[in-house]
Amino acid sequence: MMPLKACPDMSCFINFNSSLVSWIRHRDLHLLTVGRSTYTSDQRFTSIHNPMTEDWTLQVRYPQRRDSGVYECQVGTTPPIGFSMSLSVVEPITTLLGGPEMYINKGSTMNLTCIVKHSPEPPPTIYWTHNMEEINYDSPRGGVSVITEKGDITFSYLLVQRARDSDSGKYTCNPSNANPKTVIVHVLNGEEIVSSPFDDLNRINCLEAAKSHYNPPLQENCCK
Repeated sequence: MMPLKACPDMSCFINFNSSLVSWIRHRDLHLLTVGRSTYTSDQRFTSIHNPMTEDWTLQVRYPQRRDSGVYECQVGTTPPIGFSMSLSVVEPITTLLGGPEMYINKGSTMNLTCIVKHSPEPPPTIYWTHNMEEINYDSPRGGVSVITEKGDITFSYLLVQRARDSDSGKYTCNPSNANPKTVIVHVLNGEEIVSSPFDDLNRINCLEAAKSHYNPPLQENCCK
């Protein structure tokens, strides 16, 4: 799979000297390149040739979902020889565990977990907002912090100690290279809420994330 914003390369190695290589897109049988010349109006497609290795590479700049599919490297021999390969373009996905709404008991620890998957690289920055305003971790309120673990899958945990009424509202996780995700948080004064199957599913997902990335505060919050 190739994430959006990456630059996918499809390589074709041949051992036929002086043979031209063409690249064809299967879904519409469109001829994209012949040799190093581009034969499509879509200039995102480029053919690159390394004469030392006889490697022909089709490069797709700024890939889009519609670019997914089968491509064929065709060698100009008699008869022609073709090699097919598949390209799958995926879009980075942002998930907020427990959404779209969460219920937190007053005085407990709020732990919002944001997960970013299928990103070409870990998000350089992830910032959180509360009711459309960026969260200030040094505010007089205190007890608000963020922990971010970057990798193939990136986790960002927003921790709010001793939840109070004013902590209710809309929280948004904003990765710099993926779509934002929002959750509505309700801070309750000890009221009981009727659990639904979706609550149970969110609790299971939360515990799985906590166990795979050792995070005692998250495990504690999952069980509330």
